[in-house]
Order: sequence, then structure tokens, then C-alpha cells
Amino acid sequence: MNRICNLFNIKYPVIQGGMVWCSGWKLASAVSNSGGLGLIGAGSMHPETLEEHIIKMKAATDKSFGVNVPLMYPETERIMDIIAAHEVPVVFTSAGSPKKWTGWLKDKGITVAHVVSSSFFAGKCEAAGVDAIVAEGFEAGGHNGREETTTMTLIPSVRKATNLPLLAAGGIGSGEAMLAAMVLGADGVQIGSAFAVSEESSAHPDFKKLITELGEGGTKLALKKLAPVRLIKNSFFNQVDEAEKAGQTPEAMAELLGRGRAKKGIFEGDLDEGELEIGQVSAQLNQIRPVAEIMNEIIAAYEAAQKASGQGRFEF
Repeated sequence: MNRICNLFNIKYPVIQGGMVWCSGWKLASAVSNSGGLGLIGAGSMHPETLEEHIIKMKAATDKSFGVNVPLMYPETERIMDIIAAHEVPVVFTSAGSPKKWTGWLKDKGITVAHVVSSSFFAGKCEAAGVDAIVAEGFEAGGHNGREETTTMTLIPSVRKATNLPLLAAGGIGSGEAMLAAMVLGADGVQIGSAFAVSEESSAHPDFKKLITELGEGGTKLALKKLAPVRLIKNSFFNQVDEAEKAGQTPEAMAELLGRGRAKKGIFEGDLDEGELEIGQVSAQLNQIRPVAEIMNEIIAAYEAAQKASGQGRFEF
């Protein structure tokens, strides 16, 4: 049996990324009910909001699910207490060292995965005792590693660095991309953008519509002096780009960013002044569809590509 399916008790080795302002209980439960692993994105939630989403999640599905926790979050301790109290089976951590919380979570019977952007940090994860690793290339939306390593380059490097169950993330929105990642050494995939544009995503309808209209080059890494993040090119992005070219200090960039930019853009639909986070694969996403339809298409395309490769399609 596939190691990711076995580890998380799911039908398909497809994990939905825990995206800020997109990944509430509706999206996560739809993914879990479709055979993947749905993640509630705690990064945009106050602790009491997360608790509400966990309760609604349990009412909406009897399948496995998890919570994504960015470890730089200021209320991480309260978040973790809520996760433990409600017996959440899986936690994906990111944006910080896995050392602090992995042992604490595993002592409570929780399966832990951590997101990395390099083979060096994959080794740190294994030393910390995580159950699985997500290796995310810089094609991904949202916050990215400073190395700017692509998924195709990252996955084989991480596979050589660790034998832990490995999920590939960044630039994956189809069954063909899923097969490619697994040929490179991944045991499964984490998909964000394709689910961000789903009907069940909690993102603003105008944000979803904009995603379906993007072409190649519609996103770019920005805010590199703070924490690199992939953004849609809009008025806010242009301000950031000009400030970076002018050599502004990190303090000046933080002032320009302000507070609540991602919420303004993704959740409230301000397409000019909001921080619009989405991955490069957005150029391939031209419809807003239900999660079940997206998942069915991914698995069907994966199986078709696997069959084609086995029939000698790629022989020379």
C-alpha cells in the first residue's frame, strides 16, 4: 500500500494544502470526503475560530483530516492545546523548526508532517522525529523558501536525504504532475492552488475568478527581504516591486506590507491593494469547480498517464 495512504488513512495520496483564507472546514471536509486528506489552515484563524472549524469538520466527515499550523503564529500554544483537546489526528507544521512541537504532538498520538524547502531541513525534520516531510518547490503560492529551488530539482534531492514518506508540493495541479513527482521519488503530493479555486474554498469569488484568468508569468516572488511570497501581479505587487528595486530596508518593506493584506485580497476580494497569494500552476486553472470533480480528474489523469508510460509511450 502507498506509504502516504497508509500513514494518513486515506484513499489517495493527495493532501490539500492548508492555505490562509482558503482552507476552512468546507474545503477540508470536501477533500477528505473525496479520498484525500483535507487540512484546515490555522494560519489565518484565531484559536476560537479554529475550534469552531474543527467541530464543523468532524460533523461534515468521518474521514481522516488535519490542521496546518505555521509555527511562527503568535498563538501557537493555544492552537496546539485545541488540536489536542479535540483529538485532531494529523498536524502539518511549517514556517519554523519542527523540534519544539513534534515530540509533544506525537506523545498525544498525532501524526506529524513538516514542510521544508531544502534537503538540509529535511534532515532536520527526520532528526526531530516527524512522520512525513513535505518538500515544497518555489513554484508554490504563498510563502516560499529563500533557496528558490524548483520542485523537480528539490524532490530527488530530498529523497536522497531521507527515507521518510515524502510529499511533493509546488506546481502540482494535475494527475500528470502527480505522476511526475512520484517518479522523482515522492510518495504523494500536496496540492494548494487547484483547491484554492474550488467551489468549497473560502476565498472570495472575485479572487477565484482572477485566478482562472491568469496566464504564464502572472505570479512572481516578492517581499524577499521579509519572507519570500509568491503573489499575483497587481497594484500592491507593483508597489512592492518598486520598493525592492529601490533597495528599501526590511523595516520599510514591513511598513508597506502592513497588517491584514492577505485577508484583504484573498478573503475580502480587494484585487488591487490585497496580497494575492497563488502558485504558478494557476496558469492551468481556468474553472471554478467542486472539489469532488477536481479530485476525480486528478486521479483519472494520474492513472491514464501511468498506463501510457507503462505501454511504452516514452520509449526511444
